[in-house]
Amino acid sequence: MDLLLWRHAEAADGSPDDARELTANGVRQAERMARWLDRHAPKDLRIIVSPAVRTQQTVQAWTHDYETVAELGTHARAQDLIRAAGWPDSRRPVMIVGHQPTLGEVASLLLHGAPTPTAFKKGAVWWLRHRLRDGEPQTVLHSVMTAEMAGGKDER
Repeated sequence: MDLLLWRHAEAADGSPDDARELTANGVRQAERMARWLDRHAPKDLRIIVSPAVRTQQTVQAWTHDYETVAELGTHARAQDLIRAAGWPDSRRPVMIVGHQPTLGEVASLLLHGAPTPTAFKKGAVWWLRHRLRDGEPQTVLHSVMTAEMAGGKDER
């Protein structure tokens, strides 16, 4: 199974937290990552997204074919995201568009067995893969892409 974790792009400060919108820089970050995803995302990808405005705006820079899942909101725990994705048994690749610190905790839990604080840049995508090697389950860090690394022109 492939699991892609996409942290929302840069958002303005404010309250309530769920209503915070992307900044102009955040929109550019989301658009850069969208271009990278156009070229690299797996086929038949199921995309599940937090209901927060900034996550919705981030994913909408790329697609409108996604599910909003309340359990992925700003107060979600790592296990909530793992369960929502169906890890490690989903037959389809899954992308979660969500928040820190939870995304970093998910990556840490799947890679190291403990949900320790793990830095996760705004607008970045971490791509994890579950596999069996010699009958033993493994989680492989397939790639990490930041909006800055994704580069390209700011127009899509």
